[in-house]
Amino acid sequence: MASNKRAIHPGAGRRNTRPQPKGRQVDPAALAEVQALLGDRSRQRDLLIEHLHLLQDTHHCLHARHLAALAQEMRLSLVEVYEVASFYAHFDIVMDGEQTPPPVTVRVCDSLSCCMAGGEKLLEDLPATLGSEVRVVRAPCMGACHNAPAVAIGHALHENATVDSVLKAVESGDTHPHIPDYTGFDAYRAGGGYTLLGDCLDGRRDVEDILHRLEGANLRGLGGAGFPTGRKWRFVRHEAGPRLMAVNGDEGEPGTFKDRFHLEADPHRFLEGMLIGAWVVEATDVYIYLRDEYPQCREILAREIAVVEAAGLARHTRIHLRRGAGAYICGEESAMLESIEGKRGLPRHKPPFPSVVGLFGRPTLINNVETLFWIRDIIEKGSEWWGSFGRNGRTGLRSYSVSGHVRDPGVKLAPAGISIRELIEEYCGGMAEGHTFTGYLPGGASGGMLPASMDDIPLDFGTLEQHGCFIGSAAVVVLSDQDDMRRVVLNLMSFFEDESCGQCTPCRVGTEKAVSLIKRPVWDEPLLDELAAVMGSASICGLGQAAMNPLKSALKHFRGRLNNAVSNEKNREGAL
Repeated sequence: MASNKRAIHPGAGRRNTRPQPKGRQVDPAALAEVQALLGDRSRQRDLLIEHLHLLQDTHHCLHARHLAALAQEMRLSLVEVYEVASFYAHFDIVMDGEQTPPPVTVRVCDSLSCCMAGGEKLLEDLPATLGSEVRVVRAPCMGACHNAPAVAIGHALHENATVDSVLKAVESGDTHPHIPDYTGFDAYRAGGGYTLLGDCLDGRRDVEDILHRLEGANLRGLGGAGFPTGRKWRFVRHEAGPRLMAVNGDEGEPGTFKDRFHLEADPHRFLEGMLIGAWVVEATDVYIYLRDEYPQCREILAREIAVVEAAGLARHTRIHLRRGAGAYICGEESAMLESIEGKRGLPRHKPPFPSVVGLFGRPTLINNVETLFWIRDIIEKGSEWWGSFGRNGRTGLRSYSVSGHVRDPGVKLAPAGISIRELIEEYCGGMAEGHTFTGYLPGGASGGMLPASMDDIPLDFGTLEQHGCFIGSAAVVVLSDQDDMRRVVLNLMSFFEDESCGQCTPCRVGTEKAVSLIKRPVWDEPLLDELAAVMGSASICGLGQAAMNPLKSALKHFRGRLNNAVSNEKNREGAL
């Protein structure tokens, strides 16, 4: 009779009996390269994205062997490193045996304003002109909408791009950030800069007075949410320490470039506002999260922060400059916190809110660049000064990013509550030649669209919601009679499809489904309405909740133009 007992043999019942370890083995040469590149930099977990940037910048891609070595060096699992590297658009992973990308990559913006200015034609023509030694890829908004079309060559932003200008830049090796003239530390101090901060640090200013002035001015968060700034500062200050501060400099909304404008012109006004905020909430550390599309701003901040620290003006906190990696979702505050922690930029469920449980689990004050830019002026000049600006019953100033078919696009410092008609006529020199005003986006891709007939609505918080739109970060894109509204909607919806983080099903599947439905000759409106309702109510964050706004606006306000195709020749001449 055969025995039902298993035979006993050496190693039976033991784990890990393979002759070699499981998983990807670390190449000693790759480990030595990673160690040399990191040098004496910290290996702490939240620096993972920073270290991935070092590898990408050095080798023009992320080799699998380097990812394995980096995981070992940082004491992380390979899956932790890989999931982060594969999440962000600006990281190129190359597996063993795969061909590495060319040393030069040209990213062509395919967002709305650039496509309206001929970006699609540029994307079509560049590969043949530049040849196989240069990689040409699509890229989302680069914050150069007023100088469209825009391309990034390496770390250099090239605006008003043409095939000839891009070819010349590639041939000359023009791949480094272009640093504009800006108000430096000495000039800023000569104009009274940092006097307010010095008074705060030396006890000549009272925290309650600062908060009272901000609350009196009713300064609202200018990144898009519009939460009262003074109240937010007070909420965070009341939480038990230690507390932190995070600055959202990831303005990825198509059509937005106001933060870039302020950082390139007067960075210390922003830095002083930031340091005052850190003093008020007693933040031990401040993290500035800046989008990777702004390498020139990153270099400016790195230079000027060092000067500020050397002058002893940041003695109450520590400043960390963190670099995004090409993910629109990281403009959402909780996704930004995840990215700062070195993770994928996935939005968190709320509550708890970041003011209670934020960065590294600590109460965190979050403000965007423009909000902090106005702190010094409001406190020094008073809430009455701020309230002296405004139109149509609104108060304060706004930095409107205006692009599209206007004669003079750019950042316009204008009274809050100004109408689109006033903005175009008084600040933009009217419509571009040959274009008739037919519609506009008041708040970027997610803010919906309105027809020219609704040109008297105040552009501010709380005035557009009743029309299915919102002001957001005040990214104003002006449309004309030469734009094909079907292609406008498709462009905007394709952006959301590409930028969905994929965490929640309504957004991940919904944006893809919406794009496929819009591409059909005849739109299934009942199905699109149902899809919009599900995405709006069930998505985790604002991306999925607002992604269908362009479509809903088009059906409501532009139904008569959805079937009016514009000829290819007109599209190539600058209309979408």
